[in-house]
Amino acid sequence: MNLYNYGENTSNRGGMMLLGKRIRELRKKNNLTQQQLGDLINITKVSICCYENGTRTPTLETLKVLAETFNVDINYLLGNDSYEVADNTVHYGIYMSVEEITFIKEIRKDENIYKLLVEDPKRFVELLKKKIN
Repeated sequence: MNLYNYGENTSNRGGMMLLGKRIRELRKKNNLTQQQLGDLINITKVSICCYENGTRTPTLETLKVLAETFNVDINYLLGNDSYEVADNTVHYGIYMSVEEITFIKEIRKDENIYKLLVEDPKRFVELLKKKIN
């Protein structure tokens, strides 16, 4: 099974989970303060702070303006990235965040963990749950 970048994502699965984190990362990457970003998109610094902390959700219009300002797709802001999964000759479109892809890549680095995951995914999850709890 191989993962390929697939393009735009129209799903909203897990959408709000990463919104604040991505707004903050993009703002900092562009060397903007919350005040400067707020001024750029005509909203208050408090609103930017609330978006980043996850205590307020931007309107669709604000999401559009943020995406245009940072030159990213709205789906990226919502935590969705698209990938195509190829299994022999069949291709499936799936939606995963960059963080989920990173998780998979990290698991693949350890042959024993990866083997356990692939051989029995349910058992692997149960082992993780026991370890966490």
